Amino acid sequence: MPPRTPLLDRVTIPADLRNFSTDQLKQLADELRAETIDTVSTTGGHLGSSLGVVELTVAIHAVFDTPRDRVIWDVGHQTYPHKILTGRRDRIRTLRQPGGLSGFTRRSESEYDPFGAAHSSTSISAGLGMAVARDIKHEVDPRNVIAVIGDGSMSAGMAYEAMNNAGAMRSRMIVILNDNDMSIAPPVGAMSAYLSKLISSRSFLSLRDFAAKMAKRLPRPVERTARRAEEYARGILTGGTLFEELGFYYVGPIDGHNLDHLLPVLRNLRDSEAAEPVLLHVVTQKGKGYAPAEAAADKYHGVQKFNVITGEQKKAPPGPPTYQNVFAKALIAEADLDSSIVAITAAMSPGTSLDKFEAKFPERMFDVGIAEQHAVTFAAGMATEGLKPFCAIYSTFLQRGYDQLVHDVVLQKLPVRFAMDRAGLVGADGATHAGAFDLCYLGPMPNMVIMAPSDELELMHAVATAAAIDDGPSAFRYPRGEGVGIELPARGTVWEIGKGRILQEGSKIAILALGPRLADAQKAAAELAAHGFPCTIADARFMKPLDKDLINQLARHHEVLITIEEGSAGGFGAAVAHHLAWTGAFDKGLKFRPMTLPDRLIDHNTPAAQLIEAGLTASHIVTNAIAALGLDPQLGMIAIPAQ
Repeated sequence: MPPRTPLLDRVTIPADLRNFSTDQLKQLADELRAETIDTVSTTGGHLGSSLGVVELTVAIHAVFDTPRDRVIWDVGHQTYPHKILTGRRDRIRTLRQPGGLSGFTRRSESEYDPFGAAHSSTSISAGLGMAVARDIKHEVDPRNVIAVIGDGSMSAGMAYEAMNNAGAMRSRMIVILNDNDMSIAPPVGAMSAYLSKLISSRSFLSLRDFAAKMAKRLPRPVERTARRAEEYARGILTGGTLFEELGFYYVGPIDGHNLDHLLPVLRNLRDSEAAEPVLLHVVTQKGKGYAPAEAAADKYHGVQKFNVITGEQKKAPPGPPTYQNVFAKALIAEADLDSSIVAITAAMSPGTSLDKFEAKFPERMFDVGIAEQHAVTFAAGMATEGLKPFCAIYSTFLQRGYDQLVHDVVLQKLPVRFAMDRAGLVGADGATHAGAFDLCYLGPMPNMVIMAPSDELELMHAVATAAAIDDGPSAFRYPRGEGVGIELPARGTVWEIGKGRILQEGSKIAILALGPRLADAQKAAAELAAHGFPCTIADARFMKPLDKDLINQLARHHEVLITIEEGSAGGFGAAVAHHLAWTGAFDKGLKFRPMTLPDRLIDHNTPAAQLIEAGLTASHIVTNAIAALGLDPQLGMIAIPAQ
């Protein structure tokens, strides 16, 4: 058999697919899968989810008139094949690299990304908004709106809120449920494919509309009964009763890797004139077509650079334990002594290292899925009955449960403990996953204790302290990645609430750090001392309650006070400034410099480069301190070697 002529090289935009035969599209899918594997092997990123939607991506772009037809990918981490087909193949190996393509969809990157995403469960809401805008504008040739959402994202309440609204409005849009865990689907095969093709066909829909019009001539109770009977009949045949109840016309399930099944159904849905939302249920396999990823989908969800032949991921040399592992170690130590301690996370069990807690205490570990709002109130309910819930959620995702945090936890003064993972900048995942705002949104909450450990040993102490707080809510934030390599005890020590510590004494300049930027403060102090300016270094430990005695002491005995935090303006530095203003410290000539993340989004890059861009390194501290003293700030531009 002669070798096949490569097809991917002939594709620069999706329109190039629309003259391909089905067999050519199958070949293209094979080439696209190989290209995706090779790309991620050199860049790292989300592999399993992207491999699972290769055929679906090809089919969508071959059938629909993108970018005129809007395709919204939920979360966006499965869009590497989409990026390759939409004019970004020449840049695909810059994925997640400094200055390169985003690992998610981004409106500013391509007209084929009509909606930016990186958090889950937003696609149906956004798609409905686009569909309504289309209808309001009375487009002569109405565009299609397609939202692709995974079964994991479907666990979030927002998805059902959107479906309920779409069903009630009967707005014409297509939702493709990508079911890659087989958590919803009944068996998939030829009969299912046949039924899906039949019930999505124009002839069936026309017959259905005719029957509906005839039924309307009958007495209203009979008409309502007939309509419900038809919905339930299709629901029983296909398994889609839930979606029918929400007002969607359900089609599926079909094999999401079989283009002979996908293409005709998508064409039917494209050409349908039915004025109602449709849900197409496709079943796929994460990691499809790459044996290592098929065998261990969880390990290949997000990967480092890897060897394509063996699947072996390139690992950094062994270093200190990650903050996530230290958190799990500390929590297990507390739970060993207190049977009321339970752990909760929202679909991030391995990411938070709570899989280690689950291995020891399976009956006390709860992964509620992508449902942060539920997780918070679920924890609140536990707290009312005397349990001690630790709710471990990434800082950026806790934003999704903000109202529940305020209304269900803080207002009732319930002792829920929030472990805010990925606080601060997060490297290659970029601005969408950065924990930039938690200090700002938690700070105003009455009765909330807020801690920020400066290293992994301090994290163990913060966990022990949170376990001991039983009269109100508490939170502690910690970064992604490795600690600094401090020897750890078997168990943390409980802190005195609201008390920081002074690490070294100096004069003129005081640096008050909250969290891991303490290490940069210490490096800056060494450089300032070399310039003849010995500094006082203090670790705040707590944002709330503030250690007012410590702050007053620093303000009285120093000309310059610098605060530093890896969070947005309006957090710790603002709280310190508020206190200093009311105590009259500024009236006495104190020069105060709060160092925070800048008022702009920091794009994906290495963590070190992000800190430089944010202006939060030791060199920046030195520059700010020298300038605050009224001296030449160029003295502070001396490069401080990394450690």
